[in-house]
Amino acid sequence: MSPATADLDDLIVSPDAPILEVMRVIDRSGLEVALVCDRQRKLLAVVTDGDIRRWLIKGGSLTDSIAGVGNPKFTAVPPGTPRQEALRIMVERSYKSIPVVDDRGRLDDLHTLHTALLGHRTESWAVVMAGGKGERLGDLTKMIPKPMLPIGDRPILERIVQHLVSHGIRRIFLSVNYLGTMIEDHFGDGSRFFCKIEYLREDQPLGTGGPIALLPSKPTAPLVVMNGDLLTSINIARLMAFHRAGEFTATVALREHVVKVPFGVAELDGPRVRKLVEKPTLNYRINAGIYVLSPDAVARVPKGRMFPITELLEGCLQRGEGVGAYHMQEDWNDIGLPEEYARAHQV
Repeated sequence: MSPATADLDDLIVSPDAPILEVMRVIDRSGLEVALVCDRQRKLLAVVTDGDIRRWLIKGGSLTDSIAGVGNPKFTAVPPGTPRQEALRIMVERSYKSIPVVDDRGRLDDLHTLHTALLGHRTESWAVVMAGGKGERLGDLTKMIPKPMLPIGDRPILERIVQHLVSHGIRRIFLSVNYLGTMIEDHFGDGSRFFCKIEYLREDQPLGTGGPIALLPSKPTAPLVVMNGDLLTSINIARLMAFHRAGEFTATVALREHVVKVPFGVAELDGPRVRKLVEKPTLNYRINAGIYVLSPDAVARVPKGRMFPITELLEGCLQRGEGVGAYHMQEDWNDIGLPEEYARAHQV
């Protein structure tokens, strides 16, 4: 039985099932997991071959019941959880499957990494700008490139790569310059992150857009471009759908930024005061450092020189081409200053 065709009932075992029987269930399914349920189908534990191996090493027997062998503190998602969200959890936590459990604790379904990856794929590539020095972070980036600074148990850049993969992107280019070998050593060819990772090596700093010209060929689908120092849960699939629906040449993700002025502000009409506003709150839409570019826009990036991506967007506007404004609502943090990095650990 292949992982794509395993039936949920074939994975269920009772708490008093002997370990040998559970091993056969795991072997037949190809999913490396068995689900321990009671008669009401309440999920009691998740058992992997690793759990059984550890039990046997401790002196357990193949005739022992499976009760107490598996993990009763498993991660689960509720019914109705989008496959994309389940995939994100599996990729980020290196799970091969995740059960779907209702509010009574009963087993409803099982998301598997194998099926999710096969059924969720886009032809678009992504470029992540990871070559900057991060000088504003001071001593934090003297020995490590900014995108490799850890947040919890993973570097910022690893979180970005996993987020892109969870939205179906399988070919990712990382632009590298400052301490780039550290990035290449960590990610390799990308296979352990379920994608193909290639490197755009900057012999000189090329800015936020210049590395795009180092792509080995012109993409055939819209290209996602991201800064490599972002922590965000932006819905990449929704961003790309917005780009396509608007038939834009380029799309920029925008984030609301609120500024509270601690003083009274005067609005003027020439030499006269027209209005006084006491401590106003100003709302701006700021560039979130996340873009989608059409293949034609990608082809316009010049080779071999510093090129900010905003110059590309301004060129589109001057040509009268559509530049989409995608108003993102998801979490977003730019790790540019020591206090922002410290704050990211508290999120």
